[in-house]
Amino acid sequence: MSSDGVFRKHGPGAHRDFYRAEAAGLAWLARAGMPVPRVYRVDAGSIELERITETAPDAAPARAFGARLAAVHDAGADGFGCAPEGFDGQIFIGRRPMSSTVHAGWGEFYAIERVLPFLRIAVDAGHVTSRQLPDIERACTLVASGVFDDGEAPARLHGDLWNGNVLWAAGGVVVIDPAAHGGHRETDLAMLALFGCPYLDDVLAGYDSAHPLRPGWRDRVPLHQLHPLAVHAAGYGSGYGRALHRAALATLDIGERT
Repeated sequence: MSSDGVFRKHGPGAHRDFYRAEAAGLAWLARAGMPVPRVYRVDAGSIELERITETAPDAAPARAFGARLAAVHDAGADGFGCAPEGFDGQIFIGRRPMSSTVHAGWGEFYAIERVLPFLRIAVDAGHVTSRQLPDIERACTLVASGVFDDGEAPARLHGDLWNGNVLWAAGGVVVIDPAAHGGHRETDLAMLALFGCPYLDDVLAGYDSAHPLRPGWRDRVPLHQLHPLAVHAAGYGSGYGRALHRAALATLDIGERT
């Protein structure tokens, strides 16, 4: 609910760390220069945030957002999989718990902590079939082998950067609802592409001007969409299971060409 410039989120049965994790993620991103809503109050049962007045998207703020996102990524993280600095509780993506176990290599972290746990839930829910599963598991094994590791340092990720969490305001883009953790910068960009973001080409141009993207990054988009697709397959049906399977096949294909 919202009133007097304050947006309050609360819900029965929320994990005691749920809202605190959100506040910690917002603070971590803000320390790196990302505009986020001000947190007025947070406790185990609720969070009160600044209400953002939205405006129409445009190219100039999109480019500025891209450049700022690159700077946030470059602010770094303590490791692949880490929670926001200073937060030692449970982290989440949406309402689902997410691991903060740290790994030395990106691929091992990504497959083990960000894809496989949600894949298991999707299989149990019947959203990934026995025909699709072996290909997805093979893709995870390939990723975990480190074949896609590129030596980049862990980036400071928003972690759930779909279009609904990108608010266009008078002063520029404001991001909300992070699943913040240490990961690979291309994962945030792949999430923006997954569900569509207004002026995405301008966002990417602004990003590339601040921190050039590595050659072949467009080919790797399906690889970096394995995580969000696994999360959605866990909770939103077999259509996402099929999309996850397609991304896994594309990942296997990329591996063959690497």
